[in-house]
Formats: sequence, structure tokens, C-alpha cells
Amino acid sequence: MEKDSTVDRSLVRELADILNDTDLTEIEIEQGDLRIRVSRQKEYVAATGYSYGAPAPAPMPAAAPQAPAAAPAAPAASSGPEVGSVPSPMVGTVYLASAPGAKQFIEIGQTVNEGDTLLIIEAMKTMNQIPAPRSGTIKRICVDNGQPVEYGEALVVIG
Repeated sequence: MEKDSTVDRSLVRELADILNDTDLTEIEIEQGDLRIRVSRQKEYVAATGYSYGAPAPAPMPAAAPQAPAAAPAAPAASSGPEVGSVPSPMVGTVYLASAPGAKQFIEIGQTVNEGDTLLIIEAMKTMNQIPAPRSGTIKRICVDNGQPVEYGEALVVIG
């Protein structure tokens, strides 16, 4: 027996349109012995290519000798991650409260327990609660409400 090896191109196009319309990354269908999977990789380059990443440690040392205004930021950038800092687990937008106008999850000097919500990071239209990795006192909040953050960027410092 010979199998039909032709693929219905209009079906593939229709599946691709569904991917675009629904913002899915993959769709698969089966019809008898025929199985078609259409997938695409999301373009994350735009999310990590924001100029918000410019204050990262690498660019700062080069800019510090040229501009005296950048000199105060240079020692913090070159000293590496602060002891007790909680890094961002993802790229997204930080929110310090559960809703606009609501009380912030944390304040400087507040004692938190492991697992307490420190803040929320919105990534890909999903709100992700960021828990305290350990108990301690909030020494510093390194981000502002509504600020974009990169993976690994310090969010708060727990002492």
C-alpha cells in the first residue's frame, strides 16, 4: 500500500493563521494517519533588547570615566551583586503592589518570611508572584513600580 505524501497546504496555512490569531506557539492536529504540527518560536529578542538593560554592569565602567555624573553609579555596578540580593527570575515588568493604589507587598525595614510575596513580575501577560527565597529584613528595594527588569537583575536585598 502506498501512502499519500501530499500535505494540504491550505490546512497548514489555516493552522499558522490560528497560531498568529491566538498568540499560541504550537498547534497539532491528527486526521487518520496524518499528523500535522505547526509551531513557531516566539521572538524574545525584543524583550531582551530593550534599552532598559543599558545600565547593566558591562556598559557602566566604560561610561564612568567619561561622565562625572555616572561616577557614583560605577562603584555599585563594578562591585557585583550585593550580598542578600534577590535576582529576577525572568524578564518582565515589576509591580510592587497587587493593584494600582494598593499597599506595597514590602517596605524597607520590614521582616519577611521565606515564601512571602515580595513583588509581582508581569511576563507575557501573566502576573508572577515573586516569593522571598529566605526569611530576613528588607534592606533595599532595587526596582521601581512599573519598571522593566532583565533576568538576573537585583530586585530587593534581604539581610
